[in-house]
Amino acid sequence: MKSALSDTLVICDMDNTLLTAKEGLPACNRTVINLFTSLGGLFTVATGRPPESIRAALEGIRLSLPAISCNGALLYDFSTETVLHRSTLNREQATTAIKDILNKFPRMGVEVMAGNGEMYVIHANETTHAHQVDEHLGSIACPIDCVPDGWVKVVFAADPEAIRKLGQYAKTKYYGRDNYFLATNNIYLEIMPGGVSKATGLQDLCALMNKSIKNTIVIGDYYNDLELMRTAGHAVAVANAPAEVKATADEVTTCTCAEGAVGEYLYALIDRATKS
Repeated sequence: MKSALSDTLVICDMDNTLLTAKEGLPACNRTVINLFTSLGGLFTVATGRPPESIRAALEGIRLSLPAISCNGALLYDFSTETVLHRSTLNREQATTAIKDILNKFPRMGVEVMAGNGEMYVIHANETTHAHQVDEHLGSIACPIDCVPDGWVKVVFAADPEAIRKLGQYAKTKYYGRDNYFLATNNIYLEIMPGGVSKATGLQDLCALMNKSIKNTIVIGDYYNDLELMRTAGHAVAVANAPAEVKATADEVTTCTCAEGAVGEYLYALIDRATKS
């Protein structure tokens, strides 16, 4: 049975795929992940969350391989507590964008993740506060010039309408070519290092661990998972995903995230392996 699952690497998005911000991790997901890995399956996550937040949300689940963190900007190995790969923003261009956006949208929340994903709050609002509470994130409030070097991403946070307007505004502006904007949620718009994504994180992970991308299965729910899903050997969308994401997937779960979609899919994998 072990050999049937040991070549299978499952990479799972976290928010609204593996867990919800309010209800957390469904119990069945925890049970089946532990069963899957005990039988030799490989399981890890690909998420916008920094390592500290991943650790809190997984509540003791042991990942088989390093996590793809900060949307691919960090590969973090929890077994050794080390960053295996880090991509960084052009700080000057990101700073120009932040200052211009705050001038245009003075109520916009702004967070910078630097170093190992530590959060620095440049401009707080209700959404940045909820972000810290929901994801169990520690943070340091400070002016932009006091944030240490090694920025891995910037998060703009506000209500969906403000983020929609910001997204439209950002498309009309040019802050330099080294970074790009990425919508990761209807309440977040992020600045990421150019050429860095969950998909490149998957490629980096497979190269580092000497694994074949053909044997990877990605489970996701949102537009920022599309490139990752297209890169993987097999793509699964959860039932609560938008139509475009479902259309990209090879399979769609019956359950939603909150109902335990990841557990449902992993159990089907175990069942197939057991019978083969």
